[in-house]
Amino acid sequence: MANTNQIHPGMTLKLDGRILRVESSVKVTVAKATPFIKTKLRDLVTDEIIEKNFKPNQNVDEVALKEHTLEYLYPEEKNYLFLDIENLNQVLVSMDVLGEKIHYLKEGTQVKAMFYGEIIFSVELPQFLELMVVKTEALGEDAMAVSNTTKKAVLETGAKVDVPLFIEIGDVIKADTQEHEYIQRV
Repeated sequence: MANTNQIHPGMTLKLDGRILRVESSVKVTVAKATPFIKTKLRDLVTDEIIEKNFKPNQNVDEVALKEHTLEYLYPEEKNYLFLDIENLNQVLVSMDVLGEKIHYLKEGTQVKAMFYGEIIFSVELPQFLELMVVKTEALGEDAMAVSNTTKKAVLETGAKVDVPLFIEIGDVIKADTQEHEYIQRV
């Protein structure tokens, strides 16, 4: 249990059976009215943003999420199979939880997963991964004449990033998984 006066960004709450992370919290005081705590909450399952007001000194259920390190193994139907490094259990993660991150998964990639009980709410990739280029777009002579030109490259995991013209098929590059961009050739 926590008090609404203690609510702060990053805190995780359980309200009406939903697990919510506090995105922002502000105490609002209006003349001749009861003050209240105005919050923006993110539903960790649906990723929906909810605005909710709380009375001061109201009790709320604070939830502790556990972080586990998982290693990606392979896709399994509409889910993805990971190995929990701490207890060596196999864990299925749904495509809904992974979202666009599936484009950076390759066998052996380690991720951080946030659990509440047995339910996984989020998966965080390493910021940088070294991946091989398997395909690049062909450019015409017009594009070659323009300076600072990039081309699309498809990485071994299926991710698509813009790369400099000198990057070829078979090159290994460092990619930023959050910004979806090329960093350097390795």
